[in-house]
Formats: sequence, C-alpha cells, structure tokens
Amino acid sequence: MRQKRVPMRMCTGCGEMKPKRELVRVVKGPDQKDADGNIIQAGEVSLDLSGRKPGRGAYVCRNVDCLRAARKARRFEKAFSCKIPEKVYDRMEEEIQP
Repeated sequence: MRQKRVPMRMCTGCGEMKPKRELVRVVKGPDQKDADGNIIQAGEVSLDLSGRKPGRGAYVCRNVDCLRAARKARRFEKAFSCKIPEKVYDRMEEEIQP
C-alpha cells in the first residue's frame, strides 16, 4: 500500500522545511473592497491555529524565537505585501507562548 505524502512548509523564521502540522499558520484575511474594486479595509493579520481561515498564509514554528526572527527580518510584511503593526506581533507572541 502507498504511503501518504506529508505536506511540507517552510518556516519564515528559521527557514527550515518541516511538516505542515508542526507549524502555525499566520494569515492575512481578504481585503474588503467596494463595488469599484477599491480597497476599503485591509485584511487582518492573525494566527490561524486551525489552519482553515481564508486568506494568504505563511508558516512559522511553534517557537517564540522563530517568530521574533521573522519579525526582525520583516518576512511577514514581505509575504503579505503590507505593513504589520507592532501590536499584532505582540498578540501573536502571547498566543504562541505556552
């Protein structure tokens, strides 16, 4: 019988490829647009512990050090093409810590 393929993702903090289940997804929700297609409100950046939220995702280890490395190098801002406020990073650190 064939073995199931394990989906691998790269951590934005340390850059290591790991199984998807070992990582936490950080998601930028879809932008809200008006009838003309202009952006009214940018999507919210948050942790997606279930892995089911809609939007653009990036992955990070369940380790505060990896989150801090990604924050320092602005890797989430590059992945999502938007500025991320410091309070969002602080909230993500609180949620990741055991």
